[in-house]
Amino acid sequence: MAQLWGGRFTKETDKKVYDFNASIRFDKRLLERDCEGSVAHAAMLARCNIITQEESTAIIDGLISIKNDVLNGNLLITDEYEDIHSFMEANLIKRIGDTGKKLHTGRSRNDQVALDMRLYTRLEVIFIDEELKKLLDVILQIMSENTDTYMPGFTHLQKAQPVTLAHHFGAYFEMFKRDRDRLKDIFNRMNYCPLGAGALAGTTYPLDRELTASLMGFYGPTLNSMDSVSDRDYLIEFLASLSIISMHLSRFSEEIIIWNSNEYGFIDLDDAFSTGSSIMPQKKNPDIAELVRGKTGRVYGALMSLLTTMKGLPLAYNKDMQEDKELTFDAIDTVKNCIDLFAGMLSTTRFNKEVMAKSAMMGFTNATDAADYLVKKGMPFRDAHKVIGELVVYCIDNGTDILSCPLEKLKTFSDLFEEDIYKEISLETCVSKRLTIGAPGIDEIKKVISFYKEYLSTDWKDNILEQ
Repeated sequence: MAQLWGGRFTKETDKKVYDFNASIRFDKRLLERDCEGSVAHAAMLARCNIITQEESTAIIDGLISIKNDVLNGNLLITDEYEDIHSFMEANLIKRIGDTGKKLHTGRSRNDQVALDMRLYTRLEVIFIDEELKKLLDVILQIMSENTDTYMPGFTHLQKAQPVTLAHHFGAYFEMFKRDRDRLKDIFNRMNYCPLGAGALAGTTYPLDRELTASLMGFYGPTLNSMDSVSDRDYLIEFLASLSIISMHLSRFSEEIIIWNSNEYGFIDLDDAFSTGSSIMPQKKNPDIAELVRGKTGRVYGALMSLLTTMKGLPLAYNKDMQEDKELTFDAIDTVKNCIDLFAGMLSTTRFNKEVMAKSAMMGFTNATDAADYLVKKGMPFRDAHKVIGELVVYCIDNGTDILSCPLEKLKTFSDLFEEDIYKEISLETCVSKRLTIGAPGIDEIKKVISFYKEYLSTDWKDNILEQ
């Protein structure tokens, strides 16, 4: 059992205790980040004359060789090591001898763990933001192609007023755009380096923490050594952001599932993103959307678990905090897969435009506009509301819609109806009259699409990735 401690102990750790305590099964994915942090630490130690330049070079070369051997499959990470940190250090000493023992100078496993997880999470924030950007590209493409695809807008799952598919999808563009804003905020708050905090009270070695931070692209060092090793706020924020992303995907999935049903028939999902039934040959199931919706609870669980883990912990580091990793790793993997698959499903979906338009008509989504028509002719709104309500009842009883009613029938409800009613309450007119910014009017939605295109042409990560 390879451990970074033991001098204080006179007995071997019980095997069950060792296995319970070990984290190598899941923190081995921190290999590259552990190497990155150790390389920066070794470079700083030499710059501060704590170790020689030759020792620093040997350590750095040894670390990089270990990382490359693991990535190439020439070296296995096994359970004989307690964690990724003991694996790296033990193998470094095997390769370069006693010089490898100097790597840990001025460093505790507490600030090492804090650094590795922060480096890993920082990259995952960038990766997930990039996946969201790809999804937004898909949504924007669909919006651009459907500025005049009319459909019912809903409240309470009841057809309410006519909108366009572009307008409907624009709502999800706004949601995922906010998600990217949250990721940017999280990145900026977490991008400070905890290395050099030691176990909890810093170190007596003359470390240059600003140098270490700059070598790894951090804005600077953290300013309190106790908080540095016990802070998991950035992970809680990240999991909260992932939960909101999942919630947005789940809402979108719910609509895809409804629209794909036989009763709606708004869309046809591509065969590549659907599954069948083992017994019912006619079935084509929206499994991807259903799984995305279902996995939302899994991501929520990670957030609630970490919040619960942290709620009673005194300063500074406690072993409970080791529970942050599996939860976060699983949530990250889940959300990345969900975004990727959802984008693929969406990009291959076919929209049944005629069915959508007919649904808007038969759902009387132009009823408010019909009432407004009578108001413009001089009828009080409350009376107009009653007249159109009675007209809707007639249409329902007779399996028709307002636009299909002949003028003679409309005049039985009010003499104010004239031939111009048909143009006034067409789907095209109902939508085009809504001219305020953010409304579904074609001219307005095209302005929004232009804004979205400009938004996607720039990226908050550009300056960061250039560093």
